[in-house]
Amino acid sequence: MSEKSNAHQQKLAELIERYSDGGGVHATSIPSLFLIRASAMAEPIYVVDEPSFCIIVQGEKEIWLGEEHLRFGVGKYLVTSVDSPVVGHIKASIDAPYLALKLEFAPSEVLEFLEDKEVRAAHRKSTKRAMFISEVEPPLLDAVVRFAALLDNPKHIPKLAPLFKKEILYWILQGPYKDALAQMALKGSNAFRIKKVIEYIIENVKRSFQIEELAEMANMSVASFHRHFKLVTAMSPIQFQKQLRLQEARRLLLADSSDIANIAFRIGYESQSQFSREYSRMFGFPPKVDISRMKENSG
Repeated sequence: MSEKSNAHQQKLAELIERYSDGGGVHATSIPSLFLIRASAMAEPIYVVDEPSFCIIVQGEKEIWLGEEHLRFGVGKYLVTSVDSPVVGHIKASIDAPYLALKLEFAPSEVLEFLEDKEVRAAHRKSTKRAMFISEVEPPLLDAVVRFAALLDNPKHIPKLAPLFKKEILYWILQGPYKDALAQMALKGSNAFRIKKVIEYIIENVKRSFQIEELAEMANMSVASFHRHFKLVTAMSPIQFQKQLRLQEARRLLLADSSDIANIAFRIGYESQSQFSREYSRMFGFPPKVDISRMKENSG
């Protein structure tokens, strides 16, 4: 890493430390910008990643998207272009905390860079994974630093933040994975149709679906729908919905663990025993044990 890149990384680290009140994910005065700080994270993190750009300034993170394993740290960035249930594990310590910057965006914000008909046609041709890791090139890092530095100059945020955000998206689209980002914004592409189905599944997570119903929604054959869905998400539609349901169940149980059967029913399970089996398989412990353990660790 060059001397200039090191200076940029140091600047971002200072900004994250200054505007992060302890550990966790912190919203900022810049719309859609979040700062992340963690001193230690032994437990895996189960979340649904929204469309976003994430750059690590210090530490390392591992992510499991379905059965796919991704790892990234300083000098790389992660882009998620469609809502995706993931399992993450952060490597950090008190002396060297995990520091990261996350910028959320809407796929529609990418559209203005894809106005040319030939460009649009090229990006529609194939279906790519909706999550990717790439090297941080100097122009992108420079744009990120200028964007985050607005935290020190809040009066300029309304005018400059939208411009710097566009610049960040522009540089990502100049990278090797531009198709994976562009495909989600283009109506008519296979990935866009999968994205609409994903949004429907998330909004109706408690419902049980027939694969034929989802394929019809995407205007695809069952075989084609299943193939494109897995290309985008690294999961089958059933695996995708199961992860969403179990994450939601865990959230509800943390708020009220008194009635496991009721919560299982609320998220779409008809059998409590099946729910407990699948919960244990995903989180490593039966529901009651897992929730008690998590509450003790956070207390």
